[in-house]
Amino acid sequence: VKRQIGIIKPKVILTLGKFASQTLLKTETPISALRGKFREYEGVKVMPTFHPAYLLRNPDDKKLVWSDMKKVMKEL
Repeated sequence: VKRQIGIIKPKVILTLGKFASQTLLKTETPISALRGKFREYEGVKVMPTFHPAYLLRNPDDKKLVWSDMKKVMKEL
């Protein structure tokens, strides 16, 4: 992944769910605490948010993900 990010040089990375977010950011912080705030990985902004499968079980949280997505879109 590190090599791919170096080649692509994205402006922003959107991580979906606990596993992707915690793995990329090397943390055990819960996704509920990570989401909604930009983090950094190798000089690239990272926006953690909930996984789509989580949203199927918790549809009320879709508004939180939409808020996260709007923050990402402002960076592009």
